[in-house]
Amino acid sequence: MNLEIETLADDVLSGNRRALARAITLIESTRSDHRASSITLLERLMPHAGRSIRLGISGVPGVGKSTFIEALGNHIIDAGHRVAVLTVDPSSSISGGSILGDKTRMDSLSRRSEAYIRPSPAGKTLGGVTRRSREALILCEAAGFDVIIVETVGVGQSETRVAEMTDMFILLLLPGAGDELQGIKRGIMELADLILINKADGDLLALAGRAEAEYRNALQLLHPRSADWKVAVLPCSARDGKGIVETWEAVLHHHKMLDASGQFTERRATQARDWMWLEVKDSLITALQGDDEVREQIPILETAASEGRIPPTTAAQQLLEIFLKRHNQSD
Repeated sequence: MNLEIETLADDVLSGNRRALARAITLIESTRSDHRASSITLLERLMPHAGRSIRLGISGVPGVGKSTFIEALGNHIIDAGHRVAVLTVDPSSSISGGSILGDKTRMDSLSRRSEAYIRPSPAGKTLGGVTRRSREALILCEAAGFDVIIVETVGVGQSETRVAEMTDMFILLLLPGAGDELQGIKRGIMELADLILINKADGDLLALAGRAEAEYRNALQLLHPRSADWKVAVLPCSARDGKGIVETWEAVLHHHKMLDASGQFTERRATQARDWMWLEVKDSLITALQGDDEVREQIPILETAASEGRIPPTTAAQQLLEIFLKRHNQSD
């Protein structure tokens, strides 16, 4: 390990926030030399990670995720913990940069020394997380943050990835429109370990009560993620601080259940395996797209498939055959 990476690792372990920011920037870089350094850094820090409470939070746009996370984060810190928030903003299609800037939407939380907020652009990655969200999570744990919150872009993309990388998946919903279940897909409902009806205040209080009952009824038709855990539906108002204490109590109760049943260790092992195979898949696609001959054929085969001249499966097979043939010849 070179001295620069060793120093960076030591600084992260000491809780240095600037070092943590530099480390996350390093792992998010697509440069090959940075990638090699980031792998070395992760190998150094992995033994110091893995015991935090990992929360995934999702919800429809406008449900108030940032306001809720700020209220919950402040409460968790007041309870004696350190909180890292990994937020994923929609990306600009031109610059690839983060559009919303979550730090501006979590002003009071971002000023606390026990909190660390890291917004990242979603880019082209599905699942509401960036490709390196798992690695950023590990770095935050190594830096001493014992509660990690991953906020997703929102319902509408596959949320499976964030559920796979966290211990508890919290789904925020709005009061009203409960008869349509707000277009929430069955699969997303089945991912949830806790459902919160946010903005249960003012004129929306009665609607929130009806929505709570309707979602409870809907859950009876679904299969929970764990046989040892009954998914709760709770009203909350992040604006007024209502339901925040109950939410944290549910998180602790869920974490205790996972630990006592052995599911915590099993889930960590599953998360590691999922991460490994996801990295294999992403790395193979990167290698495929980086091959000169494959890159020449991609637009030709994409056009042929999009115009219906060949099946997409045929186009994919031809790309793979070009790639494998070239690499077999090089061997």
